[in-house]
Amino acid sequence: MECPHLSSSVCIAPDSAKFPNGSPSSWCCSVCRSNKSPWVCLTCSSVHCGSYRCDDFVVNDTKLGLVQKVREHLQNLENSAFTADRHRKRKLLENSSLNSKLLKVNGSTTAICATGLRNLGNTCFMNAILQSLSNIEQFCCYFKELPAVELRNGKTAGRRTYHTRSQGENNVSLVEEFRKTLCALWQGSQTAFSPESLFYVVWKIMPNFRGYQQQDAHEFMRYLLDHLHLELQGGFNGISRSSILQENSTLSASNKCCINGASTVVTAIFGGILQNEVNCLICGTESRKFDPFLDLSLDIPSQFRNKRSKNQENGPTCSLRDCLRSFTDLEELDETELYMCHKCKKKQKSTKKFWIQKLPKVLCLHLKRFHWTAYLRNKVDTYVEFPLRGLDMKCYLLEPENSGPENCLYDLAAVVVHHGSGVGSGHYTAYATHEGRWFHFNDSTVTLTDEDTVLKAKAYILFYVERQAKAGSDKL
Repeated sequence: MECPHLSSSVCIAPDSAKFPNGSPSSWCCSVCRSNKSPWVCLTCSSVHCGSYRCDDFVVNDTKLGLVQKVREHLQNLENSAFTADRHRKRKLLENSSLNSKLLKVNGSTTAICATGLRNLGNTCFMNAILQSLSNIEQFCCYFKELPAVELRNGKTAGRRTYHTRSQGENNVSLVEEFRKTLCALWQGSQTAFSPESLFYVVWKIMPNFRGYQQQDAHEFMRYLLDHLHLELQGGFNGISRSSILQENSTLSASNKCCINGASTVVTAIFGGILQNEVNCLICGTESRKFDPFLDLSLDIPSQFRNKRSKNQENGPTCSLRDCLRSFTDLEELDETELYMCHKCKKKQKSTKKFWIQKLPKVLCLHLKRFHWTAYLRNKVDTYVEFPLRGLDMKCYLLEPENSGPENCLYDLAAVVVHHGSGVGSGHYTAYATHEGRWFHFNDSTVTLTDEDTVLKAKAYILFYVERQAKAGSDKL
């Protein structure tokens, strides 16, 4: 922020102090008029924000570089304290963590190797997605096997740093911090891991997620996958990620879905293709369009919206099949969605239908639980029944005869759940299966759970993995 008193006073975030003159939520940045994450100078009361137009985080320095000197001094103090505290905590955890992660399975004692993720301030939306992705084996293993990249060297190597605009965008890598986070999970060496380095990179490259407000887990997942895909396409530190992908024949051989350019592990695993078919109701002209996708967003049919629990008696239970059928059924577009017919030379009434032209290796299904009304975003709290095994997608394919029976069956790998009433509030947790056991991930707490508990959850995002080997014949 540009403030004449920067060298002699302090600028703070309004959320970090109490103000006698009412809430600062109505304050606007004097440059871009934004009221998101405002900052105020305690000397002159200038109000600014942390957007790209105004600046990254805090951070125009003085001519003598006083702010940078303060940062370096704080960083040295923090790293010294962090190192001493880490050694002290390690000794305490050597005894306590082992005892706390023991449980009884079939009469014998075993250890939980799962690691939680610390909440950094309403970051449960990020933690739930990270835990889910870490339990998609093929996707997780790819990143864990990437070579480590040292982005910093010299005195700052291995230390935490304060990211500022002066460091530039080239000093952060989402792929690298994502890799480090995945490597820290499932090692069993700690009860919880702090993803602060990854969160700093998220702030750096995804401005929508700056601050400590609650965010939409599905929106974060899409941004995360999109940015991972873009960074992998370009490669970094002299290593071409696409070349690594091509060396993995399992991922590249059957992949035909490319989003925004060349294929990466993101599109190879999550990428599918939809056929969008539109028919003019006046002249019968048919238009076909192929759209790549990383996930499918499904409406919950309105006739089921009053049933909020699995055991509630009023009315039939909504199933995942009902949501999929609603997505792929023939639909007549309303007056606000008139189709521009090239034969009629004007907008006409039409019908629309989706077919799945290519199924992905991991099918991500997002249930649209949040809907905008005139003034706010409401949550659809309907219980949706979903299968743990044998989700059959063959009837939704454009050419089902060209797919083998096993290629259309999916087994559940992870579920993200939103607890609460609104998208800007509440709490996110995740269920995921690892080596045949189900776990519940609630930020830093990880507990063993069972299939019945998972099936009772009000799913928000479901991750299904394509079945490879022949198993039972149970289907949805």
